[in-house]
Amino acid sequence: MTHSNAVSTAAATFTRRSRRWFLASALAASAAAMSLPMSVSAAEPVVLLNASYDVMRELFKDVNPAFIADWKAKTGETITIKQSHGGSSKQARSVADGLEASVVTMNQANDIDILVDRGLVVADWAKKFPNNAAPFYSTMVYLVRKGNPKHIKDWDDLAKPGIKVIVPNPKTSGNGRYTYLAAWGYAVKKGGSEAQARELVTKLFKNVPVLDGGGRGATTTFTQREIGDVLVTFENEVQLVRAEFGDNFEVVYPSISILAESPVAVVDKVVDRRGVRKEATAYLQYLYSEAGQELVAKHYLRPRSAAVAKKYAASFKPISLFTIDDVFGGWKQAQKKHFDDGGEFDKIYQK
Repeated sequence: MTHSNAVSTAAATFTRRSRRWFLASALAASAAAMSLPMSVSAAEPVVLLNASYDVMRELFKDVNPAFIADWKAKTGETITIKQSHGGSSKQARSVADGLEASVVTMNQANDIDILVDRGLVVADWAKKFPNNAAPFYSTMVYLVRKGNPKHIKDWDDLAKPGIKVIVPNPKTSGNGRYTYLAAWGYAVKKGGSEAQARELVTKLFKNVPVLDGGGRGATTTFTQREIGDVLVTFENEVQLVRAEFGDNFEVVYPSISILAESPVAVVDKVVDRRGVRKEATAYLQYLYSEAGQELVAKHYLRPRSAAVAKKYAASFKPISLFTIDDVFGGWKQAQKKHFDDGGEFDKIYQK
């Protein structure tokens, strides 16, 4: 064999060996990559969706970036939080029908129980966080026009002829249900019978010119469309209106009102499917932190923290409150008797 042929043969052998080595190395690397745990690969961004009720927009505009920064500092993880808002019961139905919410922040326990019935939330959700899973609460008060020209002071006044009352639909809005139950409970707490409570509520809703789907829609009707003499809504909502519109409106506190708790829950089926349970739970826990409670109080929602409540005491006028359990035996009984199809509200409003 000549020198040149030997060199060519050696080169060809080296090339074949090199190709085999490269192919084997590539296959080994591929197999190793496939065998690595998912956590080693680039993690998908964590996105949480909070399905909340109408008048919580402003609160979560502040809570979300604060929690994102806090979580980033603690874990190094960057997350994104998206919001969905509407009437509380509408939101609950949207989640039940497939809206991929990681958490729900509602204004009544009944709306979360709907998700329990659909298998989306565990039955003992109210025990997963303190205070029956309600990190803050509010109550129903009145917003009247400057000077209170109709001299509205208490629930009886809303039933008087000639008074136009703005309140959202109790069939679609927790805000509307709380107003209905507050008026009914007021009559009972004053010593009235069921018949007298029904009469008061019947007269009140006879004075409602339009039933908006949610609390924010009712606020718009009263403040911007200038319909009605009085808006009945959550305490935090009337304070935000005052802050935006200045002295055009006044806040009136009735002699007695209802405790309006705002419960929260992780949507278990969604967070487990998406692998975001840890982040979703931490997000709701943040509402109980001192920083979260400060934000709650700044938005005129009554905090659970005694220290924060004391600090913001001037923002919250003392008022006698009764609970759903006190008068109605809990949300399930109240829903069945008053708001299910064919219940008291349907009879009253149709009449």
